[in-house]
Amino acid sequence: MDAHEDFERTVQLLGALALYAHLPDADEEFVAVMAPAVAASLPRDVLPPLPPDYDPADGPEYPGEGS
Repeated sequence: MDAHEDFERTVQLLGALALYAHLPDADEEFVAVMAPAVAASLPRDVLPPLPPDYDPADGPEYPGEGS
């Protein structure tokens, strides 16, 4: 499996975990442990690096955010 396939599979796992987390009987401790672990396994060399001045908090305000 190459890095792109690994990245795609990991993103699919994160999506499935997000869906599971919204189920009524979801195990919150499982999600709290697994989500960061799966996210940490994303291969970093697949996507281009972010620019040095990139700020993830800079962007539009979404409903329910801000004051």
